[in-house]
Amino acid sequence: MFCTLDRPGTGRGRILLTALLLVLPSLALAQASVLTLDSALRTAWDNNPELAAARWGIDIAEGERIQAGVLPNPEVGWEMEDTRSGSQTTTVSVSQMFELGGKRGARLSLAGRDAELAALELERQRNVLRAEVFGAFQAAVQAQEGLQLAEESLRLSERGLQVVQGRVKAGSASPVEATRAQVQVSEVRLEQGRAEQALTVAYQQLAAATGASMAPFSRVEKASAETPAMPSRTQLLERLEQTPDMRLARLQIDQREAALDLARTQRVPDLTVSVGSQYSETDRERINVVGVSMPIPLFDRNQGNVLAAARRADQARDQRNGAELRLRSEVVQALAQWGTAAQEVQAFDRSILSSAQQAVEAATRGFERGKFSFLDVLDAQRTLVAARLQYLQAQAQQSEARARLERIFGDLSLASR
Repeated sequence: MFCTLDRPGTGRGRILLTALLLVLPSLALAQASVLTLDSALRTAWDNNPELAAARWGIDIAEGERIQAGVLPNPEVGWEMEDTRSGSQTTTVSVSQMFELGGKRGARLSLAGRDAELAALELERQRNVLRAEVFGAFQAAVQAQEGLQLAEESLRLSERGLQVVQGRVKAGSASPVEATRAQVQVSEVRLEQGRAEQALTVAYQQLAAATGASMAPFSRVEKASAETPAMPSRTQLLERLEQTPDMRLARLQIDQREAALDLARTQRVPDLTVSVGSQYSETDRERINVVGVSMPIPLFDRNQGNVLAAARRADQARDQRNGAELRLRSEVVQALAQWGTAAQEVQAFDRSILSSAQQAVEAATRGFERGKFSFLDVLDAQRTLVAARLQYLQAQAQQSEARARLERIFGDLSLASR
């Protein structure tokens, strides 16, 4: 379809141009109203404040590394002896402190460990964010399906109500059964309202995970690909040492050891050398002066800081062992949850849902023919609704288990290779 616009200066051209400007944002919003998992992850990488804060940590560590390698500044001194005119002695000197004991190298080593920690923390934060976005996205998908289930249950109940009302009018059913059907419809409508509220909450939580204050989408699109196969327990446990959490725990030991080395170097006093010139007005003579100074480590040998640094290193080793135990337990529990949920999903897919649906259809047809009471229809409907709810809960448990593992390993499609 082709159209032409009048010149913008004319009245018709201005009207068409204004209408076009109003329509274009709506079209763009309509195109962006469906959110996919990939787009949610990309948005989170760009907008999530926690991830942005972790990125700044790398620049902070780089600044500290630069500062750790800087040499001490020289000092300029001016001194006057005897303030009486004609008998003054003035000294101008320059002093430079020389660090001894390898302090500068120890600082650089510690700053290098801090930079590595910042990079690992960013990687760990990316895994945490990915797991949060994935979990929130799957929760939104489950909420959408829950609302669809409530709407289907409402249609099913309304159909049952119509059948009962028809039989009551025909005199082949008691008005009590119509009341029961009406109560069933009212209960399902309440469930639909709760499902709508749950969907709103799920959308808001997903928006917050991506760094948005409000949900800029109206629906999330479930991935068409099948759920990846559950990774083996042996495979994941073997890769546990390469996870950001374990690497972070090991690097924290190295960082504490570097801090201990730096504390030990502080026991060695620094040397200060000064050179200058002294002028005496009494003798009308200028002489050169040279000085050397060094603290005497008599009382303060940095013994307290050395002890504290040594115990922090021991603490980091225990924390590393604790992290390994915690992660191993988390992996085993998540795999067990995933396996149980996957079996339930398969059972529902194979027979339970189809059997429950057939039972509802058979009970409804039997009631229409007078073979069953409406209580049988209600029981079959409630069984179908309960089965669908359990099916959604099993899917949610499976998604939650996967999110728990991705929080540790990152993308499982990459971790399982």
